[in-house]
Amino acid sequence: MISRVLPSRRAIASSLVAAPFVLNLAARAEARADVDVAIIGAGAAGLVAGHRAREKGLSTRIFEARSRVGGRVHTDTSLGAAFDAGAFYIHFSERNPWREIAGALKVPVIDDSGLWGGFEVFREGKPLALSERWRRRGAFGRLSAALDAEESGADLSFAEAARRYAPDYAEAAGGLTLLSLGEEPDRVSIRDYQRLDSGEDLVVPSGYGALLERFAQPLAIDLATPVTALDWSGPAIRLETPKGDIHARRVVITVSVGVLQSGAIRFTPALPARSVAAIEGLRMGALTKVALRFEGTRFGLAPWTQYFDQGTTGDLINFEFWPFEAPLVVAHFGGNFARMLAKAGEAEAVRAILARLVAILGEDAQKAFRGGRLAGWSADPYALGGYSIALPGHAGARDVLAEPVAERLFFAGEASAGIASMTAGGAALSAQRAIDTIALMR
Repeated sequence: MISRVLPSRRAIASSLVAAPFVLNLAARAEARADVDVAIIGAGAAGLVAGHRAREKGLSTRIFEARSRVGGRVHTDTSLGAAFDAGAFYIHFSERNPWREIAGALKVPVIDDSGLWGGFEVFREGKPLALSERWRRRGAFGRLSAALDAEESGADLSFAEAARRYAPDYAEAAGGLTLLSLGEEPDRVSIRDYQRLDSGEDLVVPSGYGALLERFAQPLAIDLATPVTALDWSGPAIRLETPKGDIHARRVVITVSVGVLQSGAIRFTPALPARSVAAIEGLRMGALTKVALRFEGTRFGLAPWTQYFDQGTTGDLINFEFWPFEAPLVVAHFGGNFARMLAKAGEAEAVRAILARLVAILGEDAQKAFRGGRLAGWSADPYALGGYSIALPGHAGARDVLAEPVAERLFFAGEASAGIASMTAGGAALSAQRAIDTIALMR
């Protein structure tokens, strides 16, 4: 019996040879890694990750599916006047990396206190009475106070919380989530929203997206190169791209939650159940913009005037006039209405939004119109939404998503930024955290 459990001399000798062989094989596989860190995506998180990795002495390669950098932070100049088609504010600027980056690049930023030209509220193109306008405006504040006072600890949707604690402000709940998050109020966790950071907001007159383009210039980025598969079963992680495979020791994944959920990147082996559950607990809001260019008239309206128009189906549009003196009116809207128009395409979206504005301003607006542009992120295959929201009951999903997978895969971006989520600043902070963690593992 003893002879069956004790190794023979030959087995011992074989093991002495095999052990270093296995170690050498693993070492050779590790040596085959082309870079220390592969970064998927050249948006706010990917660009900051690239710079941070260089600072830490890590070799990197950045892959971007689009033919441009910036991701959902993009300054569009196609109408002859620039507007930020995606992110606009440098939120909580006291700790937002983009404030420091703008300063280093000598890109001017200003606070948002002067971006106000008054507001009007309409329903189907007809102005609301002054009393109704102020009631609606005050409803937002009262609803927020009611939500803050909710003590049950339940992770409710905005719609359910309004029904329970502020039934008179149900419409305000819709307005808050549609224009702030781009989502219907029954799909948004109040706990996730309440944890978000706040502070001084800054804006970039020359364009937030243009700032990211400047920041990207020193980096080597493979544009128009989507990563379609990621095999982390071996010692080196293999990434499949149209330009061939690359092997990396670690990978920082900065694509949106929508792209992760779409299966555009195949993981081998599959991601752990805990990570999958976190991804499924999030969704992409559909905050959408349509920019309309006009010539010959400003309709007697000051820059930054805000017109809000409530539609027949619960949709809400915010028309923002002449940002930074540009001859543009930028319409913001979200939810199911936004998804429908983004899916219909640019021509139909521009037509529909222009018609709503013409109903308010009259036929002079139609005559002065010169062109429009849709920023429909929910129909963009490389975004599939504006930014992430947590479903009711899933307020903890972001923290789980931020956890490294096997100390090899790191998710960075606005979805995994905790209290800084839903912002380009949060994306930058999460990227810094990921790279700093990787640097400590060397």
